[in-house]
This record gives sequence, C-alpha cells and structure tokens, in this order.
Amino acid sequence: MEITKREEEYLETMYLLHKNKGVIRVKDIAKALHVKPPSVVDALKKLSEKGLVEYEKYDRILLTEKGKEIAESTYLKHKLLTEFFIEVLGIPPEIAEQDACQFEHYVHDITVERIREFAQFIREQCPYVLKQFLKEKLSENEKASE
Repeated sequence: MEITKREEEYLETMYLLHKNKGVIRVKDIAKALHVKPPSVVDALKKLSEKGLVEYEKYDRILLTEKGKEIAESTYLKHKLLTEFFIEVLGIPPEIAEQDACQFEHYVHDITVERIREFAQFIREQCPYVLKQFLKEKLSENEKASE
C-alpha cells in the first residue's frame, strides 16, 4: 500500500492529538496542519479506505493498528532527527523542528538507525569534541542572528 507524505503527516498529527488530548477531532487536525476542515474530511475518507483510520462523519476518529504503527514510526523519526539536529549538529531548535518535519518523510529507516547509532557513539566516545563543536556552532548562530 502506497502512503503519501501528506498522509503520513495526517497520521502523525492524529497520533499526537490522541496522545496529548485523548481525542481526535477534525477541527484540531485542521488547525494543526493549517488546512480547512473539508480537506481533513477528504483525507480521513482516503485514510479510512486504506484501513489506516476508523472514521464516520460525526463520529469518533481512531487510528487503526496499522495507522498507529505508521504514525508512531513517523513521530519517532521526527523526534530523533530534531534531537540530532539540535544536540549533535547545533542547529537552532526552530530550524531543527522544521527540517525534521520535512526530512522524516524522505529518510530511510536504515539512515535513521545510523543517525541514532552515530549520535550515541559521538556522545559516548567524543563528548569533549562534541561540546567544542556545539560551542562553536552556538557562537556562530548567535552572530548570525545579530
């Protein structure tokens, strides 16, 4: 089954809404993704046809097991990439967040695993070098924002 990057975004958004609010509503999805409610309804219908959500008009919205699996995977990639960009590369948080949101949909699972392994390695084996690198990047970021 082919899942588009946009569908992944919808699933991730629904996963986070359920995790944080306990309920998934059309208006909350629309607000989070900066789209109109009718666009959300169209997406929900397509996701429902693919067996990724349970959706009936005026009823609750639920992720199926497969939908939740995709959503969690996307969210964990997002989280890992954001942390890597901030903590290892020294990228400002707001930029790291934006980049992770884009990158998470295109990066292969093998690449994600290598990033995780590299981050762990550099933190454990080269903490001093990492601190020096981050110190330099922080200084560069501060100069760039002046």
